[in-house]
Amino acid sequence: MPRKILLARLSLVALLVLALAAAFTPQHHPDAAPNAFQAADIAWMLTASGLVLFMTPGLAFFYGGMVSRRNVISTMLQSFIALGLISVLWYVVGFSLAFGDDIGGVIGDPRTFFMFNNVGTAPHPRLGPTIPLVLFAAFQLKFAIITPALISGGFAERIRFWGYLIFICLFSLFIYCPLAHWAWHPDGFLAKWGVLDFAGGTVVHISAGFAALAGAISIGRRRVHLDGHAHTPVNVPFVILGTGLLWFGWFGFNAGSAFGANAVAVQAFFTTHLASAAAMLTWMLLESARGQRPSAMGTAIGAVVGLVAITPAAGYVSYGPALAIGILASGVSFGAVILKNRTTLDDTLDVFPCHGVGGIVGMLATALFAQKGGLFTGGGPALLGYHLLTLLIVGTFTFGGSWLLYQLTNAIVPIRVNAENEAHGLDTSQHGETILVA
Repeated sequence: MPRKILLARLSLVALLVLALAAAFTPQHHPDAAPNAFQAADIAWMLTASGLVLFMTPGLAFFYGGMVSRRNVISTMLQSFIALGLISVLWYVVGFSLAFGDDIGGVIGDPRTFFMFNNVGTAPHPRLGPTIPLVLFAAFQLKFAIITPALISGGFAERIRFWGYLIFICLFSLFIYCPLAHWAWHPDGFLAKWGVLDFAGGTVVHISAGFAALAGAISIGRRRVHLDGHAHTPVNVPFVILGTGLLWFGWFGFNAGSAFGANAVAVQAFFTTHLASAAAMLTWMLLESARGQRPSAMGTAIGAVVGLVAITPAAGYVSYGPALAIGILASGVSFGAVILKNRTTLDDTLDVFPCHGVGGIVGMLATALFAQKGGLFTGGGPALLGYHLLTLLIVGTFTFGGSWLLYQLTNAIVPIRVNAENEAHGLDTSQHGETILVA
């Protein structure tokens, strides 16, 4: 029996067993006391959760427009499938690993919220005191969904679909959930150090960037890359559409991380917009300054880099620094893309130069410009020192851990398609579907 059929049947059996367990296992879902919430906070967090979910289809269009004609469907599905797979994983154990009772500052107790036991409409005094715990869990789920989807751009056009599914499950459990606990659980060791990551510059973008870098190296170069063929995006309007959806959804990503309808959310909303606008213009001008024509593709990428960079800082910095962060991150990522193109690294959609490097710039800039504790705002060097140490720890953990997970995945199922399937494209070889693009 072919391995992929065996995997599919085993996965189907596991899903059926999970359905039975979910339906018949007694669980406790604490209900809220009357008047326990702020209605405005609930309304905003429901909206923000929907906005963040909207980003994953946006990413599908953003990435799908960048690849070759033969890989559009497969690339878009790699983002879209995370909505289903990671949601189920989060329900079973992911949320508990990330936000369950602390174990040593590094991981949550998997028993705390296993299969959403103890997750109900009652608030949690430390995680979200003005909203239902289940709403907090739903909002955090959307971050867990998009992070592995971001990684897919690093190895686009050459990964087996089943290998991708196995890898993102492993990544979510062994990389993402620990990182979320370190930074966002009140007892996580990064949180106790005072490390600032407002909405995921470290947990989401730096981790995705280093995982994509490990994947590009581990899985190897595409045949077209080895042969020196120029990469031509199939559909730039898809990229623009995806950028617009990402920008729109990012307001939930960042402003929602205030966990309430409050002044911090308003600040994060506008710093997010300003940084992206500045980064977009910077990328366009850098292209022009190098004698290139200003491209729609580059303009869109610049906007996303600005969104990435402001993410860790959005609720901590004022508007002027947000503008500066967008300009700085766009310039650094622009240079990183140029440097990458001079190497043999085949990071298909520039995930590390844009998300990884953009996240690093934003993380370090947060330590410089944070209104409380920033180096340039009278806080001294301590915060910057902790952020530099965090960068070393997180970079090593995510790159090394992801490398090992790629090897483990490859031991379960060959992670890379064969040469014939790569030449024909993943749309037909992995999914039996095609797209006609004028």
